[in-house]
Amino acid sequence: MPWRECSVMEERLRFVARLLDGEAMTDVCRDFGISRKTGYKIYNRYKESGLAALSDRSRRPVRYANQLPPQIESLIVRLKQEKPHWGARKIRELLLRRLASHVRVPAKSTIHAVLDRHDLVGRLPKRRSRANGTPLSQGAGPNDLWCADYKGEFQLGNRSWCYPLTVTDHASRFLLLCEAMETTREEVALTAFERLFAERGLPTAIRSDNGVPFASPNALFNLSKLSVWWLRLGMRIERIKPGHPQQNDRHERMHLTLKKETVRPPGSNSLQQQAKFDDFVHEFNGERPHEALEMKCPAEVYTPSTREYRGLPEVSYPFHDREIVACIVRR
Repeated sequence: MPWRECSVMEERLRFVARLLDGEAMTDVCRDFGISRKTGYKIYNRYKESGLAALSDRSRRPVRYANQLPPQIESLIVRLKQEKPHWGARKIRELLLRRLASHVRVPAKSTIHAVLDRHDLVGRLPKRRSRANGTPLSQGAGPNDLWCADYKGEFQLGNRSWCYPLTVTDHASRFLLLCEAMETTREEVALTAFERLFAERGLPTAIRSDNGVPFASPNALFNLSKLSVWWLRLGMRIERIKPGHPQQNDRHERMHLTLKKETVRPPGSNSLQQQAKFDDFVHEFNGERPHEALEMKCPAEVYTPSTREYRGLPEVSYPFHDREIVACIVRR
């Protein structure tokens, strides 16, 4: 036998019907699981308004204490139509001059809300540049592809923040850089990468996410100062799709091991934390075997890049251009 569905309206109707048949209020309320106060309220509403009183009533307040009077709201709209280039602050000043002193003038935010509700406020289009991923290479050999990222920030023992900058070789899993940074600013990252390039050479491509300082959300093609520097050095830039860290899975897996062995607990200061990172780099590259490398260590597979870092190339101009030095002469 299927379940029988019933509504609140039907239950109230059955409740009133039993009372009309002469049953006691106490017994009927006990059967329906309600209090006698609620029972009398339902029954009195039925006697006053009939069956319509048994339906649910609106819970909307009868009066809002701080509701703006309709006369004031219509006046605000009319003033805006008369002065279409005036904002909420100027319209409020106009209300203060025109209305009597005992009339309460609404705040600037309230006037702006009224204008916005009547579509009298121009809105600027939201310009949001969404970052997109780039085609990703396989990085089959050493230095074909480096992966760079900031491991999630954490607090040190002295309550300062640490932002570990890490760089790995995609093919050999060799941990090229693990440095405790105090910020993610481009200038600091540029210095760290310059030291790394001078020591290990230049890769063919670098893969990163779309965060700062690897990318800039408001720049052309989301290029930051750091990524432009990489391009000028002849490297190809690869970026994963936003929200897809699995596209940089090898690097993220290294971050998990790094977090377990160096951050719990963290160092007292940045120097102690850097010492932990240095010990981890030595063990990760030279002692820890990797199953993906047939139980070899990354140091046994990685070889330095043959592309030496010699700084940015000098800008050369065509023969029909000439270089001039401009200066300002003050007399």
